[in-house]
Amino acid sequence: MLSEAAWQAVWLTIELASLTTILLLLLATPLAWWLGHTRSPLRAAVGALVALPLVLPPTVLGFYLLLAMGPQGPLGQLTQAMGFGTLSFTFSGLLIGSIIYSLPFAVQPLQHAFEAIGTRPMEVAATLRARPLDAFLTVALPLAAPGFITAAILTFAHTVGEFGVVLMIGGNIPGETQVVSTQIYGYVEAMEYAEAHWLAGSMLLFSFAVLLVLGLMNSRNSRLLP
Repeated sequence: MLSEAAWQAVWLTIELASLTTILLLLLATPLAWWLGHTRSPLRAAVGALVALPLVLPPTVLGFYLLLAMGPQGPLGQLTQAMGFGTLSFTFSGLLIGSIIYSLPFAVQPLQHAFEAIGTRPMEVAATLRARPLDAFLTVALPLAAPGFITAAILTFAHTVGEFGVVLMIGGNIPGETQVVSTQIYGYVEAMEYAEAHWLAGSMLLFSFAVLLVLGLMNSRNSRLLP
């Protein structure tokens, strides 16, 4: 059975994944809309920057975020000047790192959903004298609902499975930055394999459930397409 420390790591992981998902959906929506419709020459560069966490080793990303959040880093100096101290090895720092690391998992599904809508629905809304913001909220967002669901599931699941970035930025502090992945690492280091099996098995079932749900959603959407 899971120990008290393991449950603490589970709840911290759920809190981190939930906050990351909510904040990323808010941040990713306008960015995904811009990427899906802009003709700016910066589109390719911004798209590559968004997708960078997909190919960049997590430890590399975590290392540079750790430097940025540290006492000598630009973000660290800013937070210290504001009286917040440094963000490294704190839950807030972990949240920032998770948002950056999971960015493509939120932006790309939304971008594909907005591109699939096309410009016709927005043009029709404009002919009915709907303001751009009203048309976006009442037309584009409902049509892109499947993309939002996919983005939310992928972002949550990806955050739950983080390890390299989490370990670099937050360490493995019980009750503060110790999440499921780092807790498993700690169990293995201590050769407590029974406890590691419980957490690792739970992660395996969770990952399978996420892939199953996404697969069922994609099959359902495919059947609904004309």
